Amino acid sequence: MSEILLSIKDLRTWFFTDQGVAKAVDGVSFEVREGETLGVVGESGCGKTVTSLSVLGLLPQPPARIMDGSSILFEGEELIGADERRLRGLRGNEISMIFQEPMSSLNPVFSIGDQIIEVLRLHRGLDRKDARVEAARLLQEVGMAEPDRRLDDYPHQLSGGMRQRVMIAMALSCEPKLLIADEPTTALDVTIQAQILELLADLRGRYGMSVLLITHDLGVVAEVCDRVVVMYAGQVVETGDVEEIFADPQHPYTRGLLRSLPSLDVPERRLSPIPGMVPSPIDWPQGCRFRDRCDSAGDGCEAEQSLVHLGDHRAVRCWKAAAESLGGAAGS
Repeated sequence: MSEILLSIKDLRTWFFTDQGVAKAVDGVSFEVREGETLGVVGESGCGKTVTSLSVLGLLPQPPARIMDGSSILFEGEELIGADERRLRGLRGNEISMIFQEPMSSLNPVFSIGDQIIEVLRLHRGLDRKDARVEAARLLQEVGMAEPDRRLDDYPHQLSGGMRQRVMIAMALSCEPKLLIADEPTTALDVTIQAQILELLADLRGRYGMSVLLITHDLGVVAEVCDRVVVMYAGQVVETGDVEEIFADPQHPYTRGLLRSLPSLDVPERRLSPIPGMVPSPIDWPQGCRFRDRCDSAGDGCEAEQSLVHLGDHRAVRCWKAAAESLGGAAGS
């Protein structure tokens, strides 16, 4: 079994606002192993992005605060409480991130070459001439046509797919051990999405890095991930290998996500949306946070739900699902 590269344990990232305390991430635990692609999936507002920004220490404090008892270990090193100098050394060098929205992630007043060159000079100590050569090589690596000429282009001169390739080139410039990709196919058409996903899979194999892929798209998870973490209302509700999750989802929320996907096998089947809305992080429901939207909720769902391990790779935050899977032993 591969070594653990990133370990997140009981992460609680709360926002202290005038309206109250928003518990955006509230007890999240999962691991990323060397060489694997782990998908983190869930509706908007479930805490996916806040989790990733917590890893890199990129949340504004205040109003954000990582609460006592949280732990983020990277290669065994605790990142919570690390000084800013150490975090700057990790960002880009060992952990890189592709941010949401390729249309707005690049600085519009600098050429893409200047933006890649800045990363190379800061993190790898290259002079400007060598950094420009390396920047062109990176653009070629991610499939950009005419990379030498493109270095002088500005973001507004590039399509969405080309901008995303630039973001990937910047993220890979220091050959990181972990790449965090936050909704890397957002705002791209399906053809370009497929190209970007194929590129990420190819680069993962070439560089031997791990990928933490954050998405709301289960189709993306099925395409490129080895394991998946399903999040809802600031918590992990199910984890498992991708094949197991798709073949036999345990949590009602996971089943709801899968039922809402269109099927090519049964084209006449109507989509089945999950009723209701994600609750506010300022006022999470008591007990199971999904029970107001769940079609199988019962009296036991009023109690706080724990993440029950069903095996080496499976876990679920639902007492009914756990009891059925473990023959009633987990329900006690």
